Amino acid sequence: MKVLVCISHVPDTTTKIKFTEDNSALDKEGVQFVINPYDEFGLTRAVWLKEKEGAEVTVLTVGGAEVEPTLRKALAIGADNAIRVDQEATDGFQVAKQIAAVAEAEKYDLIITGRESIDYNGGQVGGMVAALLQQPFINACVGMEVEGDKAELIREIDGGKEKLSAQLPFVIGGQKGLVEESDLKIPNMRGIMQARKKPLDVRPPAETAPRTKVGTFEKPAPKGDVKMVDAENIEELVRLLHEEAKAL
Repeated sequence: MKVLVCISHVPDTTTKIKFTEDNSALDKEGVQFVINPYDEFGLTRAVWLKEKEGAEVTVLTVGGAEVEPTLRKALAIGADNAIRVDQEATDGFQVAKQIAAVAEAEKYDLIITGRESIDYNGGQVGGMVAALLQQPFINACVGMEVEGDKAELIREIDGGKEKLSAQLPFVIGGQKGLVEESDLKIPNMRGIMQARKKPLDVRPPAETAPRTKVGTFEKPAPKGDVKMVDAENIEELVRLLHEEAKAL
């Protein structure tokens, strides 16, 4: 079984986000980048498939040389191979086209993406990859068991969970539940040393053009001061909720 895990290179959630002077891009100065958490759940599940089914696990990301430490960490966690498509990731469609081009050439049995990336929260790439490859797509996937070329899956839906059956190949958008946070693998020294020796395959991009472009970024408005209302003053509370908080 050949498994492809798509990795996003994203700012750590503890990073204080700043933008460039014209608010057109993220200011990367001093920013710590990590594996997108949703992708890390998928990577851990892929490593389990490697241990159980003997799967070959490849990780892929689209970006410049700055993303390579993230790929090296994925190798240290347990991936066998790493591919970097040498193109700046500018929008979801462009990234999906690059992933689909690699997947079409390599013929993977299973493609795992995250439900979304925590930087732009677009949630587009997995579905686009599946559409480009004409494969089924299971998003918000919180459970997957694979036996041979068949799989039983669970995904979250409004108000509950849905059980599905599928036959390889297909694409999933994983999230917490696919594995739990306690199951995530922390690279040990042996894994880190081995990852340094594993080849990192840098590929030229497929011909494509982005469909969107960034206008400007802006941070949310700062929170206002807290107003304390006496528990007996219900009329004032209702007025504040209606006129200021706009919650009623």
